[in-house]
Amino acid sequence: MVNELLLYENEKERSGRTMKIWQAALYVRLSREDGDKAESDSIGNQKELLHQFVELESDISVFDVYVDDGWSGTNFERPEFKRMIDDIKAKKIDCVIVKDLSRFGRNYIEVGQYIEKMFPLMDIRFISITDRLDSYKNPQSMNNIIVPFKNLINDEYCRDISNKVRSSLDMKRKQGKHIGSFACYGYKKDPQDHNHLVIDEEAAYVVRDIYKWYISGISIISIVKKLNEMGVKNPSAYKKELGINYKNQYAKISDGKWGYSTVRKILSNQMYIGDLVQGVLKIKSYKVQVAQRVNQDDWIIVKGTHEAIISKEDFEIVQSLLKRRGRKAPQNNKLYALSGFVKCGDCGRSMSRKCHHHSYGEYAYYVCSTYVKIDKNACTKHSTRIDNLEKIVLSAIQSQIALAVDMEQAINEINMNENANREAVRLRKMLEKSRSDVQKAEDMLCDLYPDWKSGVITKNEYVKLKERFELQKQNALQKVMEYQDQIEKTEKGADSKNEFLDQFVKYQNIDKLTREVVVALIDTIYIYENKKVKIVFKYQNPYLEALEYIKNNKDILDKNKTEILLGA
Repeated sequence: MVNELLLYENEKERSGRTMKIWQAALYVRLSREDGDKAESDSIGNQKELLHQFVELESDISVFDVYVDDGWSGTNFERPEFKRMIDDIKAKKIDCVIVKDLSRFGRNYIEVGQYIEKMFPLMDIRFISITDRLDSYKNPQSMNNIIVPFKNLINDEYCRDISNKVRSSLDMKRKQGKHIGSFACYGYKKDPQDHNHLVIDEEAAYVVRDIYKWYISGISIISIVKKLNEMGVKNPSAYKKELGINYKNQYAKISDGKWGYSTVRKILSNQMYIGDLVQGVLKIKSYKVQVAQRVNQDDWIIVKGTHEAIISKEDFEIVQSLLKRRGRKAPQNNKLYALSGFVKCGDCGRSMSRKCHHHSYGEYAYYVCSTYVKIDKNACTKHSTRIDNLEKIVLSAIQSQIALAVDMEQAINEINMNENANREAVRLRKMLEKSRSDVQKAEDMLCDLYPDWKSGVITKNEYVKLKERFELQKQNALQKVMEYQDQIEKTEKGADSKNEFLDQFVKYQNIDKLTREVVVALIDTIYIYENKKVKIVFKYQNPYLEALEYIKNNKDILDKNKTEILLGA
């Protein structure tokens, strides 16, 4: 360090000009990416070098020292750097001294803007000690080709570090490791492993309520009001209450209140079924620290990395509901039972709910939205009373349930899934082969030692063969574990309760049509002219024929003069 100062002193030009006392800013910077560099770049050593330099300069007086510790050189929004620039503009200082160009900054373009344009324009003397640059005593040094070249190298260093960090983080994401600074609402970081998430029961309870309420027909706006009325703190406020230094850059007002977008994000967050979703946002570049949303196809999703808060079935139901548009009953927080499920059988558009007033009262009915809102010649009314439609839907559901309860044959046939069995057979064969490979490797290892001792093979051959057979054994054992896991998953899928039966039997005692039942069992209801209704259930089954339904519900069909069609 002293040698550098003496060398710089020997190379300085002496002139007979009237001495001017420069008011200097000593600028010091160190960032995380510099943390593994030599001790000479430490904050303390930078300060010492700068002060020693000034002591040898009779025409320089230190105005202040500006220290940005932990700030990247690509970022010129550093607090102390900005304070220094403000002091320059206020004409408090007219000289800037740094250890080297990389301490000033690592952005090739912006460093050039300052030292080549702004500083000369404002008559600011710039000194970089180890680069031997002095814009006042040696102006030619600033025009040397080496200056922009060094800035370019400093810039490239940051680019290289940024690419390595990004690659490392992507690798961890693909390994199913949580690398975010904060866990999403409902989870917390595992104290034993900060790359793993565990359930935060207090927040998870709220998440479960949100899903339960939405499935039951409560709208997102009503859920927001309900949470705020209950005094439940939103995710940002909850994290702050726990002492977590969390800031939501999208929150305009930090009042702890829930909003529509917050609830909707929770309802669409795949993290709640145990899948780790990362890489949703990315920084544009190491120079432009602005986050932008990534195309969903490029998200990094690793399934089953943590315990689920919401079942996959409920999550899929909610995703389906989020795509539907429904109307809420007046003075009621809940959506109508069939809202969003009824469509015109001919044009495929949603049916609109209307009310008709009579002297004896009023009734609600559905009418094709194409006919009402677009063009009366494009489609017909397809008008149907909602009370009659709800009776028909309830009756259809009850009939499906009645058939499902006694469907022994269907259980056996569905559980004996041909594809699953074929895959299980293949996996078992592979498992047996891998087990055989393990045994062969073990036998070879057992024979090696006696062969060596008896002189059949040399010690060198023994060591090499031992390594080879141990590697073969480990590879075979790994395959055994993989095949066992795959067989378990396949058999679990084949032996588990049939989804069709499970869902219908769950509601076997219903006597009233509710939003929850409709959401769980029905995909779409199509209304045709001539009072034809087609009910598409989520869980179709070849054994439930329309004939069975009609036979069991002939009285309702005759009364409403309605033809019921079941099917996809």
